[in-house]
This record gives sequence, C-alpha cells and structure tokens, in this order.
Amino acid sequence: MASSPEKPHHHLPPLFATAAPPPTPSSHPNLTPQPTTPDFLSHLLHRLPPSLSPTLPTRRSQLSSSTSTTTTTTAPIIPLFAPTPSLHSSSLLSASTELGFFHLTHHRIPAHLPLSAESAALSLFSLPLHRKQLLFPSNWPLGHDVDDDDDGATESFCLDSSISTESTDELGFDALREFSREMEKLGMNILEELCSAVGFHSPAPNNLCPLMWVSDGKSKPGRVYPYALALHYQIRSEKQSLFSDSGWVSVMGQADSVFVTLGDIAQVWSNGKLKKVRGRPFPSSSDDIINPHSITMSLPITLPVESTIYPLLPDLIDNEENEDAVDSTNNSIRDKRLFDSFSFEDYAWRVYNERLLPKDPLVRYRVR
Repeated sequence: MASSPEKPHHHLPPLFATAAPPPTPSSHPNLTPQPTTPDFLSHLLHRLPPSLSPTLPTRRSQLSSSTSTTTTTTAPIIPLFAPTPSLHSSSLLSASTELGFFHLTHHRIPAHLPLSAESAALSLFSLPLHRKQLLFPSNWPLGHDVDDDDDGATESFCLDSSISTESTDELGFDALREFSREMEKLGMNILEELCSAVGFHSPAPNNLCPLMWVSDGKSKPGRVYPYALALHYQIRSEKQSLFSDSGWVSVMGQADSVFVTLGDIAQVWSNGKLKKVRGRPFPSSSDDIINPHSITMSLPITLPVESTIYPLLPDLIDNEENEDAVDSTNNSIRDKRLFDSFSFEDYAWRVYNERLLPKDPLVRYRVR
C-alpha cells in the first residue's frame, strides 16, 4: 500500500529544473481564508513544518464504475478542417455545456507521432524501480507514483510538459517531448476558443500549467488532479469510462482522435455553465478489444499550486446583491455568482488524496 505523498509548501516546479514554473496569476489576488471559509483549517495546517503536517486519509473506497450504473454514449465529433482549422463555436459550446467532453478530429498532430511517443512512454514502465525513483522523484503531483488500493495498483508518471533533461535524453524521449508540445499547442487553442464561446477572457498561457500524465492501461481511475481541460490521444478505438456530472459514462472510442474532457476548474471559471469530468478517462473494463500492453497519455492543462480559483464571467452578482440586478449598459439580467473563491492548492491536495467519491468536491465551495 502506497503512502500519501508529502504536500509541498512551495510553487509547483517542473519535474526537471530546466524551466521556471509559471508565475502566480496577477489579475486576481490570492485570498487568505477566513475563519468562516471551508479552507481555514487547511490554511492553518499549512503553517506547520512538513514533518508535523498531517495528511488526508488516502484509503477511502474509491468510487468504482463496476459497482455503479453506467450509461453508454457516443461523444460529439468536432473536426478541424484544413487549410484554416478552427473550432466551430456552436458545436464546441453545445458539447461543453451539455456533456463536458467531445472528440476532436482532423487535427494537425502528425500521424506518426502518437505511436512514437507511446513507444517512448512504454519504456518508462520497464525501468527498474530504483531508476524510476531516481529519474522521476516524487514532487507532488510530479514524478513516479504507484497508487495501491483495494482494487489493485496503478502506476503512472506525471511529467512537466517540457520533458527536457539530460537524464531522459538517454531514454529517447524526443518523440514524447514533441508529442507533448503538439498536444499543449492544441489544448491552448481549444481553451481560448472555449473561453470566447462561453464569454470570458482566456487566462494568459504563463498563468497555466500543462502536464503530461502517462498511466498504465488499467481499468480504474487512478489519481485525480484538477484541470481546466485535458487532452487524451486515442491511438486505437477503445471505449473509455469517465465520471461526469451525470454519473458514470462509457464513451465509444474514435481512433486517431483527441478526446477532450473539461474539468472542475473550467466549471468554476464558467460559473457553472460548463459540464465537467472528474479525473481522467480510463479504458473501459467492458471493452473486449483493450490492449493489455497499452498505456494512456493525457495532457491536462491545470494551474500553478499558488493560484486562486474563482468565476471569470464578468458582471456576476454576489448573494448579498439583488438577484434581479440589471446591467445598466444593456438592461440584461446579470448572473448570480455560484462559487466562492478558493485555494487551488488546498482543493488539489484534497481531491488527489480522496480520489473519486460520490459527492462532488466542488459543493463545499458553492455560494450558500
């Protein structure tokens, strides 16, 4: 049984010290939790030395798709057509507000690259344990991790998206590095168009933190980490299981597509307009064509740990204001603010250790 990783008290650094971590967003100050906020206790615990800091329980029973009612569906397909690829805002908005996931086809990721990246990533799992720990030391959430619970162990590597170090050059990681770069570029484009379609400004790229998450092909969720959106390349047409706002969903595969899921950060940014997927999709246990030697390669776009999460839609009204408040510029009814501001680090640490539980972890941050 794996022990809980030690919670850091610093910025989220890259796994390899070749690039500086993204700076703290400057457009909104971090809020110090007050005694009436749900994170007050966690804020106090942050002040303890690491050796005295308690950890959250990690052995809770994880919510399993095998013991829950699962709906099978086909995800919307949004093509990016040449010569001027762009997302169709209406299709993007519909898929994002009704489901929270979709397939992206006709993208510009070179056809040979995913298989080459998969081959490089597979070599990680064949390394001796001491080499994994040496090359990929645990630095939450980065590094090598074996998540061992009652349903068995899952192994994963969480890497900074640059994947640049002399230590990995000997492993032939050029293809994985290039693949990560192409996925990141596509993800930033999707996020920008999504923000435009919903109606708020996209955060600056240097206020975002892309990661490359490589996991074994086990049919279980594994670790959960918050993200705005995540890209999951589907080399083969494998059915995927995911936990959405409507419960467990089994999504039909689409070979050579990028499966896009929206996360909890995007839902807060949109003030609840967007649906979300909790955690990353994983191969469905009911799919007879699962390749036992396959892995999953996901690129979640998340935030630096020192960030504060809050709705980004303009002109929201607080609980104390009149619910029928009217925008003086266009006489339209203003939306009511649904989420309080909260610490990303506290939230990320909580969901990482509590795993997938039936209760939505965002409920505690909803405005009452």
